[in-house]
Amino acid sequence: MSVAEHTGPTTALRKDAVGVVGILFFVLSAQAPLTGIVGAAALAVALGNGSGAPGAYLAVGLVIIVFAVGFTTITRYVDSVGGFSALVRAGLGVSMARVGSWLALITYNTIQAAMYGLFGATASGLVSQYLHVDVAWWVIVLATVVLVYAFGRRNIEVGARVMAVLVSAEVAILLAFAIGVIVRGSAPQGFDLATSFGPDAITAGAPGIAVLFAIASMFGFESTAIYAGEAREPQRTVPRATYLSVSLIAVFFAFIMWVLISYYGADGAQGAALGTLATDPGNFVLVPIGAVLGGWAADLTSVLLCTSLLAGLLAFHNIVNRYLHAMAEHDELPRQLCRTNRHQAPAVAAAVQSIAVVLVMAWFMIGDKNPVATLFGWLSGTAVAALVVLYVLVSVSIIRYFRAHRVHGNAWSTTVAPAASVVLMLGELYIIVKNFRTLTGGSQTTCEVLLWSVPAVALLGWLVSTAFRRRARTRGALGVAAETVV
Repeated sequence: MSVAEHTGPTTALRKDAVGVVGILFFVLSAQAPLTGIVGAAALAVALGNGSGAPGAYLAVGLVIIVFAVGFTTITRYVDSVGGFSALVRAGLGVSMARVGSWLALITYNTIQAAMYGLFGATASGLVSQYLHVDVAWWVIVLATVVLVYAFGRRNIEVGARVMAVLVSAEVAILLAFAIGVIVRGSAPQGFDLATSFGPDAITAGAPGIAVLFAIASMFGFESTAIYAGEAREPQRTVPRATYLSVSLIAVFFAFIMWVLISYYGADGAQGAALGTLATDPGNFVLVPIGAVLGGWAADLTSVLLCTSLLAGLLAFHNIVNRYLHAMAEHDELPRQLCRTNRHQAPAVAAAVQSIAVVLVMAWFMIGDKNPVATLFGWLSGTAVAALVVLYVLVSVSIIRYFRAHRVHGNAWSTTVAPAASVVLMLGELYIIVKNFRTLTGGSQTTCEVLLWSVPAVALLGWLVSTAFRRRARTRGALGVAAETVV
């Protein structure tokens, strides 16, 4: 039967649909390289450790690689369809898996809502600048939600191709800028690795702040596992895509940040970054791009910032859809959510997720809040906090799984690296909580509400999933009893 001939309700996702490259583009789209650089570079340099910011990015990449050791090892032995939830279930049981599922939903729904806020503000500014039409940011956001939903209903290959184009374009402009700086010698103090990657540089100033923004910029690499059900040879594809994505993004961010520092000079970079905070932090990156490549490049980069955000929105939409699909298959949510359409895409989940993200944004839209200062700032910080908690939970689960199942003899992969990951991720969580106001820009009360919302929603979600699971068991028992009577 061809894909087009699927007419009745089904629950199966499309098998063997994507390989390493396809998953890699999904992950890179979620990480949105241009958004990460333009949105966070000035803050990391100005408020963090100045010229040592590139070293902080590289250090965070190494921490994530330590986490990836255990993560990729367990995916060889456990069916990772369901993403982090499946991995938590393997080591910590069904009850904790439900907590993991809801932490994932909090994480990816809030980061998607945050990115919608930044997208709406950026796109509204571009429409006003080039078309001379004033359109409210939330109008653009609602139209984009419909567009993203339409892509979410299509087969996964379509999404992969769209993301490949968008990600390639944003990476290309950043690389062109970096090459231009190096070839033209646009560095007043030369290109000195020690001023950015030396121990003294990394630990200068407030390195915790730089680490904070580095964590936020590398968000999304772990989504490789959620595509296991649609990947070719998932036991090989998922680990390869994970290591590739982590390595590429860590090196890429560190490299571009180092070129930016070199462009301004190690002595002047922090001052230049501080100067942009009062107007537009994005100018810390956009102005050098225009100076090196020409004014057209700065304009193009502004447009590519929108496409970078759009790619990220598509990626996170797909991730949430698959979490909802997996949870429904385990009777933790209504069974209708695992239905797929003729493209074998989780269409019902796509509709529910689109409605959910609009509801998350509703208060900001109704009040016409500043989408960057509130929606983006508040919810991106919340998402990062929830994700790091999830990293800790998964690392503990990996240790427990391999202690119970002696299927892999390498202690580094099964115990040492996951244990180190627990310690390192708890350290990152401490940095996030300690500097949460800097990350979100909210008041103390707002920050407390946002932080406490993570465990509160996870607990509420656990209760909801447990109730659905019990109802499903009751229906199953009644069905068996009825068959026995007949």
